[in-house]
Amino acid sequence: MKEKELLQLGIARGAPMEAALAAARAAAQGGMKAREIRKMLRMIARNPAPFRQHPQFGALAALLAGGAAPASCAALSPGGGAPWRQWGTDLDPKSVEQMRNACALPVSVRGALMPDAHVGYGLPIGGVLAVRNAVIPYAVGVDIACRMKLTALDLPPETLRNDLDRLKRAIETETRFGVGAEFKVRRRHEVMDLDWSVSPVTREHKDKAWAQLGTSGSGNHFVEFGILEVFDEGLGVPPGHYLALMSHSGSRGTGALVCEYYSKVAMQQHRDLPSELRHLAWLDLDRHEGREYWAAMQLMGRYAAANHELIHRHIARHLGAEVFLDIENHHNFAWKEIYDGETLIVHRKGATPADEGVIGIIPGSMASPAYIVRGLGNAESLRSAAHGAGRRISRSQAKKTLHWREARTLLDARGITVMTAGLDEAPMVYKDIEEVMAAQADLVAPVARFHPKLVKMAPAGERPED
Repeated sequence: MKEKELLQLGIARGAPMEAALAAARAAAQGGMKAREIRKMLRMIARNPAPFRQHPQFGALAALLAGGAAPASCAALSPGGGAPWRQWGTDLDPKSVEQMRNACALPVSVRGALMPDAHVGYGLPIGGVLAVRNAVIPYAVGVDIACRMKLTALDLPPETLRNDLDRLKRAIETETRFGVGAEFKVRRRHEVMDLDWSVSPVTREHKDKAWAQLGTSGSGNHFVEFGILEVFDEGLGVPPGHYLALMSHSGSRGTGALVCEYYSKVAMQQHRDLPSELRHLAWLDLDRHEGREYWAAMQLMGRYAAANHELIHRHIARHLGAEVFLDIENHHNFAWKEIYDGETLIVHRKGATPADEGVIGIIPGSMASPAYIVRGLGNAESLRSAAHGAGRRISRSQAKKTLHWREARTLLDARGITVMTAGLDEAPMVYKDIEEVMAAQADLVAPVARFHPKLVKMAPAGERPED
């Protein structure tokens, strides 16, 4: 860049111009386009303080704001910005880059990247981000409050071998799969008696949410029967093998609409963010829009929990079975938590809460076990763990390169029946869950395993909602 151009952008001669040139060179080497570099320089010249921790432009911002850039952040974090750590060594470089970008936000305080991480919108899936007094819609995710639920039933495990059709009918009858899936005769739950006027989105789409109450959606959402292998007495049941039901889904179409609406609001409020940070636009919790999103997110959390509750309740009732163990957790949500004496907003996008003693569920694939885990409360991971095995290849790549005959060979060998599913959810799509668990041995301790035996997902051709 030339001196005249920098002057026009608001950068003075001398030390500021030298720092700007050095920052521009570093950004260009990192792949930032000239247009984005000019935009960043103009923003920093107008208001340098929020960019003091930026990996390329932090030194310039600190100089213009008066004072040195905080060295501790750069020392603790790859590439500068707020400090963060990753678990696992075979992570997609693009997901690592997304995490680094997230930690460059002026509101970011700390971050962590889980061993199942892969690319998402804004924050990578498997990304955990703590910020000050703000919430980032895309760091929560499109499927707000996507969660896991497992119930153990008082039916013998042999039911999977002796009466499989009965279990199939229970799933087919008591939930629905696919984009826009609804019940003609609507399910009843007290969640629909809550205040749905907390935001214009929830108010407008309450009827849609009610129609979809108790449904399972598409993408990687599933309902499965399998064998729960308990090897730790901490779950409150004796070690042994039990018939169990496990589900994975979230807040359906209404949750996605909440994310879409407030992401646009956030991006309008932060139009000067460079392209790589655009999907990380945040809402200030001191402002109306931030408080409104927070209330809508909480409502979607209760709605997602109600979906699972109804699926499990109706399937158990269909089978005439009693539930004697119930475990569940969100993994697309934001929580207020205290770290080093400060209340922060912790976003877990595809990450399982793992505070000390907290029980959570980490699934593998349709052909590999899920782990029931007890959190170890590791503060370096923001008391979080992986939310699954993590994708090894994208959906589009899976459809182009994989064949069902490979999957069926593996499924048949393990005695697993798949009712419906898309090829983009075949077992080969996912990482080895055992390797993922080994990479986070300091985050969670396994207490049980769930072995899937009967799997139902959205049929092939459905557009994923996750």
